[in-house]
Parts: sequence; structure tokens; C-alpha cells
Amino acid sequence: GVVVAVDSRATAGSYIASQTVQKVIEINRYLLGTMAGGAADCGFWERLLARQCRVYQLRNKEPISVAAASKLLANMVYQYKGMGLSMGTMICGWDKRGPGLYYVDSEGTRVPGQVFAVGSGSTYAYGVLDRGYHEGLAVEAACDLARRAIYQAARRDAYSGGRVTVYHVGPEGWRRVSTDNVADLQERYAAEETP
Repeated sequence: GVVVAVDSRATAGSYIASQTVQKVIEINRYLLGTMAGGAADCGFWERLLARQCRVYQLRNKEPISVAAASKLLANMVYQYKGMGLSMGTMICGWDKRGPGLYYVDSEGTRVPGQVFAVGSGSTYAYGVLDRGYHEGLAVEAACDLARRAIYQAARRDAYSGGRVTVYHVGPEGWRRVSTDNVADLQERYAAEETP
């Protein structure tokens, strides 16, 4: 499957605007999109993508593939390249080919991959992911790795924080695995490190 983890902080310059932003957009039962960059841009384009995916499903009597959904989003935003959009997103899901994960941004870039971190805290998250990710990771271990990656990003990056929410997408669709406050994770992980 695919494991997705996000924080919940939104900032306006150096000010924290919100600690409770839902950064996962539920496109359909089998597709999720994440938000990084401008919240308005991400929200608008991913909601538009959700509508387009619904139209596809009504016309074709089957859900859209992850690859096709990511291509649709990339094509839509490419028309506005250079016009000030700010969006970096992951489109993740499950289709008849199995799990799928794509990075799509406001420049129209579309890249398939196994592991992505997007946003201001991504460099910190990659440090955790690069060390702990390997093929065949069990779902529970992958969820813990993703949670730790977002926690470390929130700990080091001023523009990340709030809550860490983890999703898993499998053949039955997506499910929310957990939502934890970063402060609670700090206590939990600090207790684990204490000899």
C-alpha cells in the first residue's frame, strides 16, 4: 500500500496562521492528495481534480487510475505555469495496477516514485525516510516511519507543526491510521530515547 503523513500548520510569513489545517484532500475512496505551498491553490486544484475524477468514474464506470489522476492535475496546472501558483502535492492511491505515488507541482512537473517528502520540512523528513525506508516494510512500521519523519520536520522546521496525521491506502481504499499532537510525540519519543 501507500502510507501518507502530513502536519497541520499553516503560516502567513513568520506567523502561525493555524495549527489545524487538513493537509490531506480526500479525492475519492482510493485517492488522496497532499498540500504543500499555498493552501488556497492546493485546495482549489485538488477539489477540481476530485470533481474531474468523479466525472471520469461516471462516464467509464470505474475509478480513475492514480497515474491518470496525477496526469490530469499536471495538465490542468501547466496551463497556468509562470502565473504565480504555489503548489507541491503528492497524489497517492490504489488502482487495478496496485499502489501509486506521484509528485505534481504548479510548474506541471509530474514524477512517479516510491518515497516523497514535499514542503518546507521535507529536507528533515528525508533524513528519517532515507535511513528507515526499504522495500517490503510492514504497514505498521511504514506508518511509524512516516510519523517520525513528520515529527522531525515539525521539530526542526518553524513552518511545520501542529498535528501529525497518518493515512494508509490499500486495496480497500484509504483509512486514517492516527492523528497525534507533535508535543505528545515529543514526550513519547523522548521517553524512548532515555536510557
